[in-house]
Amino acid sequence: MNASLSRTELDWRFIGTIDDIPWQGARCVENNETRIAVFRTADDRIFALEDKCPHKNGPLSQGIVHGGCVTCPLHNWVISLETGSAQGADEGRTAAFPVRLDGRDIYLQLPPGA
Repeated sequence: MNASLSRTELDWRFIGTIDDIPWQGARCVENNETRIAVFRTADDRIFALEDKCPHKNGPLSQGIVHGGCVTCPLHNWVISLETGSAQGADEGRTAAFPVRLDGRDIYLQLPPGA
């Protein structure tokens, strides 16, 4: 292990390439007991949210991606891909995870020890 790497750098995990995720779609990764949905927008932005709608835990990965949001397939709640917050009159939030692109490679940042 390189001792010059910071703890933050060590927590970035390679999870695949942008080509693994369809435009305006999602793929999921597992982290212990947490299922994380990784989304790709029409303009190739990448976001990651816990795969649980804050309303009734609907699978956001099966929702419709539009603009910077995803609509839950269960009750049509609209969730911001950037923040995980419900939009409009709905209230609630799901966990959002930092992601970064390095070329076409996607890295997901997880809490230390995850």
